Amino acid sequence: MANRTLTGQVEFDVTGVSETEAQGEMQIGPGMLNPVGTVHAGALMWFADVVATNLVMGGEQVTEGMDSFPVAITLNAQLLANQKHGSLAARAVWLRRGRRVSTVRTQVTDESGKVLLDLTSTHLGTHR
Repeated sequence: MANRTLTGQVEFDVTGVSETEAQGEMQIGPGMLNPVGTVHAGALMWFADVVATNLVMGGEQVTEGMDSFPVAITLNAQLLANQKHGSLAARAVWLRRGRRVSTVRTQVTDESGKVLLDLTSTHLGTHR
């Protein structure tokens, strides 16, 4: 097998966090596309996971050496559709908000509102 170097770039903004939901926006760029020209599933999952984590953290900024962090212990993703260009939105809402374990549902949609990814994540060690 030949050695290969792969590169990519995922950039997005968490645009809001409240008690009940977190939201984010991501512009599709060439550094996040797979070989067939659509957004790599890993980029969609990363986007959704970070928005979900921000909901669990209540909008608190992640810092190096922080006392605790709501680690995702399960990620269950359904890739339902994909896109080649445009912008995407993510919205995370609580399914279960517990003292030690919380579950969040995050959907990533395109500009028309079509659901591309539906992610359920369970987080251990809630921060809030």
